[in-house]
Amino acid sequence: MIRAPLLQGSATALRWLTAGAAVALLSACGNNDMSQLQDYVERTKTREGGAIEPIPEMETFETYRYPDDPGRDPFTTLSFAKPESARTDEPDCDQEVSPNTDRPQEPLEQFALDSLSYVGTLEQNKASWALVEDPGGTVHQVREGDYIGKNYGRIESITAQAIQLREFVEEDACWQQREQSLALDDGATGS
Repeated sequence: MIRAPLLQGSATALRWLTAGAAVALLSACGNNDMSQLQDYVERTKTREGGAIEPIPEMETFETYRYPDDPGRDPFTTLSFAKPESARTDEPDCDQEVSPNTDRPQEPLEQFALDSLSYVGTLEQNKASWALVEDPGGTVHQVREGDYIGKNYGRIESITAQAIQLREFVEEDACWQQREQSLALDDGATGS
C-alpha cells in the first residue's frame, strides 16, 4: 500500500513535466521579427508588371438557316409496299391477327427471346416439356401453348432440336404474325 501513492505522484509529475516541455518548445516559435517577410512584400510590390497579351480575335462563323418545312418526319416508318397514290391514312390491318392481351402474363414473357436458352426436354406419359433457362440462370418448364418472349410468342411445337413458336409483331400500326424458333443450346446436355 505504500507504493500506490508513490506511483500516483510520479504520474502527476510526469504530466507536469510534459506540459512544461510543450510550453517551452512552443514559446521558441514566437519570434516577432517579421522584417524578412516585410522586405519580401515590399520588393514584390515595387516590381514592374509584365505586358498582358491582347484578347485574340474571335473567328466568325456563317450561320445556316434550316427551311421551315422539315419534310418527312424522321420518327415515322417508311412503307414502300404501296405506291404513294394508293396510300391512305388508315392502315389496312387484318383485325383477326392480334395477340391476346387479356390473359395473365407468363413468367418467360418478361425476357427477350434472344436472351432465353433452350437447354433440354422432359417426356412423361407422351407429354413433353421444354427446359428454358432465363438470363438469371433459372430453368423453367414450358409446353405447347405456353407463351415466351416479349412479342407474345406462343409455343407451337417442341422437338429435340428446337422450340417452334408464333410471335405477334406490330408493324405500321398493324399486328403481323411471324414464325420463330429457339434452337437447343449447343453447350447444353438435355433430353
